[in-house]
Amino acid sequence: MADTTGPISTLPGAHHSVPAGVMCDDHPDRPATHRVQGETDSFGCELIDMCDECHGEWKAYRDTPQGGVCDWCGKHADKLRPRRDYEEGMYGRVYDVCVPCITRANQEAEEELERSGWYD
Repeated sequence: MADTTGPISTLPGAHHSVPAGVMCDDHPDRPATHRVQGETDSFGCELIDMCDECHGEWKAYRDTPQGGVCDWCGKHADKLRPRRDYEEGMYGRVYDVCVPCITRANQEAEEELERSGWYD
């Protein structure tokens, strides 16, 4: 069965080490060879234990663009990515964000660092 964590700074899709003797969540007769971070929020995340077959299926799903409404701008996007708000910290809520919003947030953060002189 999948494991859960407390607050965690990594995002969904992150890989974690598989403890010895852990079996695949979907195929209890197969050993898990991959542990992938699933649903994540400010309280922690679910870790999904997968055999090679399940991991291949997960990668195919992950590589298929998942569209929807951006949590930051409210516009529809063909591809959303998991993202945290810098101001909320590394353990804050995970948002589904479009690429233009991520680009804008990165530019704003870079400009702020340049103004602060931290880059020098």
